[in-house]
Amino acid sequence: MERLRQILTRIDGKGYKAYKDIQGEYRFPQFQLFIDYVQGDPFALPSRLRVRMPQNRAGYQPEWYRLAHHRTALEDWLTRKWVQKIDQLSRRARGSGKSGLISVDRPGQEILKRTSVVVNGNFAEVRLTVGLPAQGRRILGRQAQQMLLKDLPELVEQSLLLTDSDCVSVEKRMKLADNQLAIRQVMRERGWIAFVADGSILPRESGISDRPLQTNEVVRFQSPPTLRETVAVPHGPAVTGMAIPDGITLIIGGGYHGKSTLLHAIERGVYDHIERDGREYVLTDPEAVKIRAEDGRRVEKVNISPFINNLPFGRDTKSFSTEDASGSTSQAANIMENLELGCSCLLIDEDTSATNFMIRDARMQALVSKGKEPITPFIDKVRQLYEEKNVSSILVLGGSGDYFDVADRVIMMDHYLPYDVTEKAKQVARVHSQRREPEGGDYFGEITPRRPLAKGFDAQKGKKEKVDAKGLHTILFGRVQLDCSALEQLTDPSQTRAIAQMLRELGKRANGERTLTQLVEDLYLQIGEHGLDIISPFYGQHPGDLAMPRKFELAGALNRLRSLVVK
Repeated sequence: MERLRQILTRIDGKGYKAYKDIQGEYRFPQFQLFIDYVQGDPFALPSRLRVRMPQNRAGYQPEWYRLAHHRTALEDWLTRKWVQKIDQLSRRARGSGKSGLISVDRPGQEILKRTSVVVNGNFAEVRLTVGLPAQGRRILGRQAQQMLLKDLPELVEQSLLLTDSDCVSVEKRMKLADNQLAIRQVMRERGWIAFVADGSILPRESGISDRPLQTNEVVRFQSPPTLRETVAVPHGPAVTGMAIPDGITLIIGGGYHGKSTLLHAIERGVYDHIERDGREYVLTDPEAVKIRAEDGRRVEKVNISPFINNLPFGRDTKSFSTEDASGSTSQAANIMENLELGCSCLLIDEDTSATNFMIRDARMQALVSKGKEPITPFIDKVRQLYEEKNVSSILVLGGSGDYFDVADRVIMMDHYLPYDVTEKAKQVARVHSQRREPEGGDYFGEITPRRPLAKGFDAQKGKKEKVDAKGLHTILFGRVQLDCSALEQLTDPSQTRAIAQMLRELGKRANGERTLTQLVEDLYLQIGEHGLDIISPFYGQHPGDLAMPRKFELAGALNRLRSLVVK
């Protein structure tokens, strides 16, 4: 610590590059400081550093980090603690550019495996970014001493050393993690796709905020009696809520009555949520995938023949490629790509689907014969998909009553509350028969694996490799800008950053021999063994801004990479 003080005193007033002298390791009274990377100027990416406190000083209970789900919950809790304390510290004016900035990866409402904090039996480590103070390009050494020798130790003391109230809060987080895991286990055993607890708050604060709606008018979720189930949990009373079994489930109702709100909660239920989110016990099969139409996306050699055949000019749909997909072809490709990855359930909202992909009614069949229509609508494949491939579907519908014929259950949303109207829907289907002809054939069709080639992963831009993420929806990969906005279950920019680096790793492994699924699963197996740090370009030097994405979002980004080449 004194050595760092001496260096900062010596370089005070010098050119910014003299900050490189502080790179290294320093011993403080309660922790070690690792300055891994020093920014080149005040306007460049902030410097990266780590603080590490020995476990015998931190004193965390071993049961908080021994099991994987506890460790993830604890590391997430500590990350949020650091965010809170940094916000309270507030930035002091310390010069130009990013001078004075101290930050840590900022989580959303989901509990994700992150690289911002690492806890094990030996130490607790936090990865921070810091804007080293300068005026113009002249070092402000005294202000740097204030930041690194006073503010930082205060943050460490307030955030890594836990008070009695902190320990109570951590215990609550551990119990929540146990309960969420227990419900997910029951879901697997009983064949449920989703579980929505009574009392859950599903509406969000606004279109740009994922926090729960907090008004006196908010309607808490209440399960219909016919779908109500009770699950015993390790801590506290049993949890009661609506269980959606596997099969084909429709969510119907009038506009603005909560259909899409329920589906949105279900699609985010693939992740665990923090306490007081309102969706703590809204849990979904982790392999459920949201599907939508996506005009203009690129498709690379996907077998979409279960849905689209007999295109004009004899165009092949068993290995279909396009630079500019239509709504129907993009939705077909999105489904087949996720089936290739082994998804368990498709989540589909009529509002974001291609109409001609979802339904072709009796009148249209009478006017346009099947021989002249290359699209087999989803209504004629959804039952085969479940019975042959064991893939369920949950669909939000407002205008396609023909789906009553193929549904296992129908849930109607009325003033934000669900009602089981399955029997009434079946009766309506019998009375108001549309007499449409099934067009799906005798079986669903083939799911064809694809093998990526290394030449599709060229990340060079000029003489350098360019792999980066910009916000939640954009990845820069070499000369290609990758749009991830259609991957609706991607929730955190840190996941997007991880995907960018994972694409780089996949490029090293792609040889045309292993399938896309094998490449993805092998990478996740290696991450499971060695941690998410291994994909970071800063491996060994502060990979602190990554969060674990699901394999479906990683593969979704890969499939949208316009340079992708497969065989």
